[in-house]
Amino acid sequence: MEGKYYKTKESVEEYIKLAKGFNGAQLIEKLKKFLPLNSTLLEIGSGPGSDWSILNKSYKTTGSDNSDEFLSYLNAKNATSEFLNLDATTLRTEKKFDSIYSNKVMHHLTDDELIKSIKRQYEILNADGVICHSFWKGEGSEIFKGLFVNYHSEKSLRRFYKGNFEILLIEDYKEFDDDDSILLIAKKK
Repeated sequence: MEGKYYKTKESVEEYIKLAKGFNGAQLIEKLKKFLPLNSTLLEIGSGPGSDWSILNKSYKTTGSDNSDEFLSYLNAKNATSEFLNLDATTLRTEKKFDSIYSNKVMHHLTDDELIKSIKRQYEILNADGVICHSFWKGEGSEIFKGLFVNYHSEKSLRRFYKGNFEILLIEDYKEFDDDDSILLIAKKK
């Protein structure tokens, strides 16, 4: 579901300030247990580039976002790197990757959009490709700052991913409050 929050210069600047000091370092450390160094990796929803910068130290990372404002920001800071304008549902690219990563991005998709995205991720992953996604944990959905947020549980994630992926790790973790988030790492079947 498309929101306007990440589409304006003002909202992107606001988000960059709010996100300062937050990154997925703990998630990336868990990913490293399953994904060899120097693998090719696509980050969905690079935003201000905090996770991209960490990922890029260990992997050949291609960033992406569906916000022209974020892409302008990322390209200005990382002129020699590749950033694609990708929608998390359709992932329109001809490239293939060893891994796909997102930190709190896939929960902006409705259940139907998530199903389409999972199918597309499967298609653009190399054999034995690994995915690593984090979600807000909970039930139901809401509109937050004009953006759709779809909460997930271990049960719902297993249901969505079981057809195309072997789940390697699924666990709760704390972003702001105990067990408010859930991490999924899985391998292409």
